[in-house]
Amino acid sequence: MATNKKTLLSGVKPTGRVHIGNYFGAMRQLVELQEKYRGFVFIADYHALTTLQNAAEMRQNILDVALDYLAIGLDPEKTVVFKQSDVPEVTELAWIFNCITTTSYLQRAHAYKDAVAKGKEVSVGTFDYPMLMAADILMYDADVVPVGQDQKQHVEYARDTAEKFNRVFNAEIFKLPEPLILENVAVVPGIDGQKMSKSYNNAIPLFATKVEIEKSVMGIVTDSGADVPKNVYAIHKLFHPESNLKTLYSAHKGQYKALKEALIADMEVFIAPLRAKRKQLATDPSHILKILAEGAEKARVVASEKMKVVQETVGVSLG
Repeated sequence: MATNKKTLLSGVKPTGRVHIGNYFGAMRQLVELQEKYRGFVFIADYHALTTLQNAAEMRQNILDVALDYLAIGLDPEKTVVFKQSDVPEVTELAWIFNCITTTSYLQRAHAYKDAVAKGKEVSVGTFDYPMLMAADILMYDADVVPVGQDQKQHVEYARDTAEKFNRVFNAEIFKLPEPLILENVAVVPGIDGQKMSKSYNNAIPLFATKVEIEKSVMGIVTDSGADVPKNVYAIHKLFHPESNLKTLYSAHKGQYKALKEALIADMEVFIAPLRAKRKQLATDPSHILKILAEGAEKARVVASEKMKVVQETVGVSLG
């Protein structure tokens, strides 16, 4: 990989089947950005442990995430693709960060405050989530971290932690990353009009079969009083040029079934090659495991060098 490129880091939690909202919201941009940046994309399996505690499901989800990203075009020759847990230096660094971080600071985290507000009993992992995330980001000297507006706090925590570590130990060890706010990111509505989300059970899978596409699209909620079904149109414009859609929707005012059928056809044209690529990749799991192992090896070269410097800086290294 070219060393003159800036470094980008992104993590993906293995928490289940991806949908078109995930694709248009972040996945597609990662593929586009790999041409410009030296990329590290990790599968955040340790982060997922805060909510997923089923070994078989975890293993399957990890492989699924790898398949998903490779199928849409993430190139392991351009981007280091690896599992978070394969780089133990990251959890070591998170502990060091814990030792300079106050509980009151962690109590400001959105995820923690949201869990408390909902009356949930919060695990230590959820409470300490920002420090593991900061270690993920700072370990690789990331210049940029692509996030949506609602995720800026993750990068702010990493920046604060880098600044504090550098100040406490009087050494410029960690680079301050910048959030790369993804512009023009589509907020994709689900079949009920709310933001598409697995938790709302309103999602259309990214690698859906033709039958799944038909069932999902025909289930999109429509406003019976409108000439143009806004939820159908909002999804349709992701798959077809809007200039062409205006003609189509004008010619079929109020004809919801015809418009849904047109959306089904356009979605199938878009999804079919992705689905075929993923199916082909899934026939050789050993190839996926090899990509992850090679990615882990590359990531550990960077992480081990960084940890040597950190250990010397905090004084636990006697060599």
